[in-house]
Amino acid sequence: MTRDQLSPEARRWCDAMTAGFPGPGDAAALRAAASVPGPPGPAVASVHDTVASGVPVRVYDPEPGSGNRPLVVFLHGGGWVMCGLDTHDALCRTLAAASGAVVISADYRLAPEHPWPAAPDDALAVLLWARAQAPSLGCDPDRIVMAGDSSGGNLAAVTALRAPELIAGQLLFYPPLDASMASASVEAYGKGYFHTAAHMAWYWDQYGGDPAHPHVSPLHAPDLSGLPPALIVLADCDVLRDEGLGYGRRLAAAGVHCTVQLHPGVFHGFLGLPLPAGGAALAAAAAWVAALE
Repeated sequence: MTRDQLSPEARRWCDAMTAGFPGPGDAAALRAAASVPGPPGPAVASVHDTVASGVPVRVYDPEPGSGNRPLVVFLHGGGWVMCGLDTHDALCRTLAAASGAVVISADYRLAPEHPWPAAPDDALAVLLWARAQAPSLGCDPDRIVMAGDSSGGNLAAVTALRAPELIAGQLLFYPPLDASMASASVEAYGKGYFHTAAHMAWYWDQYGGDPAHPHVSPLHAPDLSGLPPALIVLADCDVLRDEGLGYGRRLAAAGVHCTVQLHPGVFHGFLGLPLPAGGAALAAAAAWVAALE
């Protein structure tokens, strides 16, 4: 497998991002690199910051006063080590505007200062808070979606395992689901595609927890039956691709309605880039959220 699998535009972005991104091992340097603002997202009618059971959150409401809309709890990526409300502001704005859902973005505690289970506990706390707040936000508490990209996708999947009865759907963008990193895509795309196998291994080390525990590695959960419907969005040229494909297969085998969208020619993180695949993936995700009952 070669870098020719990337589209020419994606390869240009991959090379540019790799050139300015630190290697694993320095959380401060990685956080500084990740904090560079990207293009602004669309205007949203109401955006405000508040605190949900001790967790800072940002609430995006595309149309205040509307009826029983879906509500999305969004958990940002960044290897559980970096990123926050501002780095994922444009993505959350886009998802809210396109889906008509209220989006609550959670600023969960980061590793290594706060290792597992701090982040999943924060995610569950925000879900419970969101469910209680849903009527006042004009949302249906039975139409809550847990969503996240990369490490945030892991947290969304873990929250679905912990509280499936409280969630209508799980929206997982290229999530890490297996701390053992034992897949062919790790070997194929471990170097040269921005998000390296070395970075991912270091992120897992900072995050901690038992690698075999299902609330660390959802792919190891013994039983996936009874989980809410899932949309799993993957990049073809990504060390995490096979974990996502495997989780999709296991969900389907357990009787869970699961859709997997594999986008060719792009790499990990494509959702936040001005690439056609990113726009298409977000549009499809927004339509999926809007259609969930």
